[in-house]
Amino acid sequence: MRNPTQSLRALDALNFFLADVQTSIGPFVAIYLATLHWNNEHVGFALTVASLTGVLFQTPAGALVDHVRAKRELLALGVVLVVLATLGLGVYPILVVVLAAQIVLGGVSTILGPAVNAVTLGLIGPAHLDRRIGRNQAFNSAGNVVAAVSMGLVGYWLTARAIFFAVPLFAIPTLIALASIWPQEIDHARARGARAGGEEVQIFRIQSLLRDRRLLAFIGCVTLFHFANAAMLPELGELLARGRGRSSNLFMAACVITTQAVITILAPWVGRKATDWGRKPLLLIGFGVLPLRGVLYTLTSIPLLLMAIQVLDGVANAIFGVVSVLVIADLTRGTGRFNLVQGALGTAVGIGASLSTAGAGFMVYHYGYDAGFLSLAGIAAAALVLLWLAVPETLTWVSPCSARTKYEETLTNV
Repeated sequence: MRNPTQSLRALDALNFFLADVQTSIGPFVAIYLATLHWNNEHVGFALTVASLTGVLFQTPAGALVDHVRAKRELLALGVVLVVLATLGLGVYPILVVVLAAQIVLGGVSTILGPAVNAVTLGLIGPAHLDRRIGRNQAFNSAGNVVAAVSMGLVGYWLTARAIFFAVPLFAIPTLIALASIWPQEIDHARARGARAGGEEVQIFRIQSLLRDRRLLAFIGCVTLFHFANAAMLPELGELLARGRGRSSNLFMAACVITTQAVITILAPWVGRKATDWGRKPLLLIGFGVLPLRGVLYTLTSIPLLLMAIQVLDGVANAIFGVVSVLVIADLTRGTGRFNLVQGALGTAVGIGASLSTAGAGFMVYHYGYDAGFLSLAGIAAAALVLLWLAVPETLTWVSPCSARTKYEETLTNV
């Protein structure tokens, strides 16, 4: 007889190895193309193509995840496409192939995250989604740390091109973990935020969601949050690179690992407290550390202290990564539009991030790094105020005895 906890243990492995596949190559594309003597204009264009594709595909990708019943197969297809795209980058890095690969990578990235969350919701249901999303985030961040270290060592000891041939190796355990999730244990109506137990559930019209002021206010907060957040690490990287040569790469790697390590440690705690405290108090903490981080960057130029400030980045991203999914689940419960709204949230993240890099670059170029960090801190403060005033608590208490089966009880103990 099949152990009912096996699917959730496989979900742990999926989150860990998918991070290796999905995010391992992104930071290394620019370095790889530079080693091939691409000019800055072409490198920037290639990176922008991936970003724009992600922004354009986010909401349609969410709708696709809602519509497709075979979510495991959709994830498997995404992993295979990532492998093909990375092999294309490694084997034949001419402009057309690189742009095509970036489009594929940007598009697939919009599907993988929502699909994993949908499978999670389909397995566990909304009553205990908080703890499970926290656990997902912890395994994903641990995978990011392993990926950053592994790919960095591959690039250092071999070549930058070798990184792209390592991705298929990570894809193998990813697909094995995916195959270990038992499809009969996924309620596909519940996986899109509808009532469990059948595919005949009515799906709400999108117009109904667009009239939800709580949802619109939250999406506005998310846009401002990422407007403030996205450029901070790149600007810190540029600041660390000034006059430090090759050692700047080590400092940047340490900053990234610090952030992911904090997320790995903190995310399960956030998942537990999201029910005890509610969503909004945690979000206020996550949004509140961002302006503090921007101000602290202006107070020191010592690399070790700058890296220590990255702990705040881990705190903010651990809270946002877990609680944002829970807020969307709260606001879309029973609508059948969970994944569509996840996609819309991803679009807001992409728009905010694009504005962030452009705006911060302008401020740093004309007024210096302190002005850049302080302007981002000001936007972060505006996001905090909007969250405080316009977004209510979205958690509604659900009795653990209501609408829960003995099977679901077993799953939540994993």
